[in-house]
Amino acid sequence: MLTAITGINWGDEGKGRMVDLISQDYDIVARYQGGNNAGHTVKNERGKFVLNLLPSGILRPNVVCVMGNGMVIDPHHLDGEINNLREHGISITPDNLKISDRATITMPYHVDQDGLEEARLAKTGAQFGSTKRGIAYTYGDKYMKKTLRMGDLLHLDDSVKKRLVTMVDSKNLVMEGSYHSAPISVDEMWAWLEKYAAIFKDYICDAGQYLADADAAGKKVLFEAQLGALRDIDFGIYPYTTSSNVIGAYAPIGAGIPGHKLTNSIGVMKAYSSCVGDGPFVTELAMTEEEKHALREAGHEYGAATGRPRRVGPIDLVASHYGVFCQGCDEVALTLLDVLDYMEKIPMVTGYKLTDGTITKRFPMGMALDTAQPVVEYLPGWHCDITAARKWEDLPQEARDYVEYLEKAIGCKITYISVGAEREAYIHHNV
Repeated sequence: MLTAITGINWGDEGKGRMVDLISQDYDIVARYQGGNNAGHTVKNERGKFVLNLLPSGILRPNVVCVMGNGMVIDPHHLDGEINNLREHGISITPDNLKISDRATITMPYHVDQDGLEEARLAKTGAQFGSTKRGIAYTYGDKYMKKTLRMGDLLHLDDSVKKRLVTMVDSKNLVMEGSYHSAPISVDEMWAWLEKYAAIFKDYICDAGQYLADADAAGKKVLFEAQLGALRDIDFGIYPYTTSSNVIGAYAPIGAGIPGHKLTNSIGVMKAYSSCVGDGPFVTELAMTEEEKHALREAGHEYGAATGRPRRVGPIDLVASHYGVFCQGCDEVALTLLDVLDYMEKIPMVTGYKLTDGTITKRFPMGMALDTAQPVVEYLPGWHCDITAARKWEDLPQEARDYVEYLEKAIGCKITYISVGAEREAYIHHNV
């Protein structure tokens, strides 16, 4: 069984929380794209954890985690993340963590270039809202065939060093010529690679073969994505996207088993909207600054990877319907419903008003999205604490009405409803 858990909006939907919950029924959790530019927050009986690179299944002792070939991996960051978890009693060994030999390495100069370019763009207000973790520059170099892969750490021989010299020479043309930055040292980069080769050599393997063998043996595999459909490099709000394919259809490819097909796709959607970074975000226009501040504080909406305040707004049903379509969702997990407990009435963006005065429920792109205005409708709030609810019947009628309205609007059944951050704080619905 091959299941993908993906975001259907801008990211930050609570995917890590759902992976942590659902992974109890799976043998393997595999990340298939992205790097440490986003964070998955998981809260369980051991504490609160923010995971940037490691799959969220790492918190379950009986689950094997895989970091797939579609990822870009900063070994320095990964080492720190692993050590932090170990300090909290989480066991991480080559038995429960497999790193694809085809995953691309994020080098220190990728991180430096990211920061330099974002600073340059910021002078004219053209910045992308980058996390400055080097992700775009790693992927860019990957497609120009100017990167190293994790498997290269297993044999740091003369051929690898020759490639490194070529890559550094090329990168220095940019770092020195364009940014007037200090040149990159080949010797320093080589020493950096040797350091992390010693640390990770026992974790690096043919992860695709491992997954293929596991699937043939009847193991259950859960694919984990970062960010959401609206940040996908092809189907998102380009150019304000990430640098990889986050949609579920890419999961088998990015994990290492391109010939396999998904059995099930679970989309994750917040009960309201949030967004980190620049780009069009129509729903934020539906609230006053005071209303957005109240929602941000109620939901603790600050980036897990960066700490940046997130942009917030009502649930956007135009964007969510599009996200469900992109992710091919068979079911949806609704998170953070309890955050809306304080509201007297619940706003929802049900359409976009375009500059010609027409109302659309289809998610537009380009100038139409940039200039769209939200059409807002309201449902009565429940204005009570729902965090103790564990069955559908435990929810007040107003909360049930809200969930059922969302199901019809997005065209997909909602099977999980999160009413709190803890593992057990959810309702299994429609089963």
